[in-house]
Amino acid sequence: MADLILTPNLDRPDDFYAALIAAHDGLSDDESAALNARLILILANQVGNAETLTAALQAAAKAPEGAAA
Repeated sequence: MADLILTPNLDRPDDFYAALIAAHDGLSDDESAALNARLILILANQVGNAETLTAALQAAAKAPEGAAA
């Protein structure tokens, strides 16, 4: 399995979150889902490694600690 960075590793995460939320402003649920899908595919292309992407999918599918499964 690929080694993933699962600890905070984003410069200015609050700024990124604000930009992400702003990108969704005014979109319908379907438009918002389409934006998310495009963003995921663009970022997956940046990663460019199937093993890493598979590991990321598996990590994202796991319920966070303390969350209801």
